[in-house]
Amino acid sequence: MAVGSGNLSELFPVSGVRIGIAEAGIRKIGRKDLVVFELAAGSAVAATFTTNAFCAAPVHVAKKHLAVDACRYWLINTGCANAGTGEQGMQDALQSCSALADLAAVAGGNAVNKESILPFSTGVIGELLPMDRLISGLPKALANLDANHWLRAAEGIMTTDTRPKAASKKISVDGKNITITGISKGAGMIKPNMATMLGFVATDAQVSQSDLQNLLQTVVNKSFNRITVDGDTSTNDACMLAATGQSGCVLSVLSPQWVVFAQAIEDIFVELAHAIVRDGEGATKFVSVIINGGNNSDECLRAAYAIAESPLVKTALFASDPNWGRILAAIGRSGIDCLDTSRIDIFLNGVQIVQGGGRAASYTEEQGQHAMNPENIEIRVELQRGTASETVWTCDFSHDYVTINADYRS
Repeated sequence: MAVGSGNLSELFPVSGVRIGIAEAGIRKIGRKDLVVFELAAGSAVAATFTTNAFCAAPVHVAKKHLAVDACRYWLINTGCANAGTGEQGMQDALQSCSALADLAAVAGGNAVNKESILPFSTGVIGELLPMDRLISGLPKALANLDANHWLRAAEGIMTTDTRPKAASKKISVDGKNITITGISKGAGMIKPNMATMLGFVATDAQVSQSDLQNLLQTVVNKSFNRITVDGDTSTNDACMLAATGQSGCVLSVLSPQWVVFAQAIEDIFVELAHAIVRDGEGATKFVSVIINGGNNSDECLRAAYAIAESPLVKTALFASDPNWGRILAAIGRSGIDCLDTSRIDIFLNGVQIVQGGGRAASYTEEQGQHAMNPENIEIRVELQRGTASETVWTCDFSHDYVTINADYRS
């Protein structure tokens, strides 16, 4: 049995996780911009990170620390990405971990290794962290650690996001209740590659680190790695999954209930990924691009991303203009080998617009206009050359996308 909470005011606390938030003034005064997650000792932690070659200093440090020590804290700041900042950026990321370790040790009465802290940053690239402000905000964040601060944390990791993104679910396994809750952020510079802009999910199930890491990679590839807003992969992408073990329910890939648990985790990740697309910078449409009948997953994704990232398709979506020739052209340039265009059918919210590579005989402009008007759009392509299928989620391009990004640093 599963219970889900689509209401952001009802996010279930995860036993073994406490969250503190502060207004440190890292970029703007009077907004939440510093978040600390405290994880119970013995928690298993899995991670995926950006594959961008210019990955940010906190990404380098988080990877290094994960390989050295058991993770106890996630430290997140917004307003400054600490990317493209060279050796000083590395030193700042390390210093932030050391400062939190010292403060947490005093607060908890036990030594805390700096390697047990993973740093994450998001915001403007190429600017140094204002370390005085960040460090002065840490005591405030630690002072209000609370299991019920998931929504405040979702607000505290926002940049150009217009709303917080969170999801929560409870499932029952062998008579024991398991909670899964997570948050994400992202609205622009979104084409995750191995991760998302930022995502933090926790469960109170007990899972080994290796099983948790394999599960994370699987669900990321079905969620965050299937979304795109503008085709840009960030320097700071990171996605974390923690299992605190506090529920007393022990699970492994050999457990009869593993499939139930894994599906619940996937549901949370897909919900968080969809929330990013729905809040894409200036977005007015949520678009599912479904490619069926490919020879393999790769060529389905080639076609899906060619459509989802086409500026011409995305602006037509914003205008609710059924200009299906743009979809056809995107498929044609997607790089699929030996593509037989005479077999391709295309449907727009169930309306067949292309049959056998050309305009469907039954199609009318009125049908196309009606199909394009809703907020939720489904573009379905039948390649009819195999059995593979893939789905990518995206949004439209509006005037506001340009405005938001032109004014980003102001």
